[in-house]
Amino acid sequence: MCNDYRLTVDVASIVGDFADLKIKIRFGEGTPNLQAREDIKITDVAPIIRTIEGVGGEGDMVQRRWSWPGPNKRPVYNFRSEGREFSSNRCLIVADGFYEFTDPIDPNKKRKDKWLFTKNDEPIFCIAGIWRDTPEVGEAFTMLTMEPGPDIAPYHDRQIVILDRSAWADWLDPSVSAKSLIKALPLSTLQVEQVG
Repeated sequence: MCNDYRLTVDVASIVGDFADLKIKIRFGEGTPNLQAREDIKITDVAPIIRTIEGVGGEGDMVQRRWSWPGPNKRPVYNFRSEGREFSSNRCLIVADGFYEFTDPIDPNKKRKDKWLFTKNDEPIFCIAGIWRDTPEVGEAFTMLTMEPGPDIAPYHDRQIVILDRSAWADWLDPSVSAKSLIKALPLSTLQVEQVG
């Protein structure tokens, strides 16, 4: 499952994409200084957009750690979505690409093959997430996962929940059923490129 993703666009571009959907982005902790990053890894700090309690059509962009320590002290960076509603602490994780790794096609290669997934015709996309406040690391987020859709199934037996743009505002509204928003994207929604 996803343990590495990419975000190379700036804050103004993100705000513009959300404005196109009539979602206003607030900066409760100030506008973050986002640097283009090819690899955002587990325990890194990255931007998320959180629900603002009692306010519809808006989200709060903050930077938080990706993963919190689980009961076994291993990082919880992916979280199964099946059968859950997530009626609080929802967030959107902004990305423009994510990676999956497979056994190498070349038998002489020591490292796994690295595949970059991007969304066709969209500069950014949002991954459904939740956040939690923990005594060990403070507030942190994780990515929700589901059964793989047709573009990801050849590479992995699970996938992160990539929300359709039309669902971004609804994900920020905890009164909307999470189960109604979590669904696989149609075939050929994602582009796949081997990058390592």
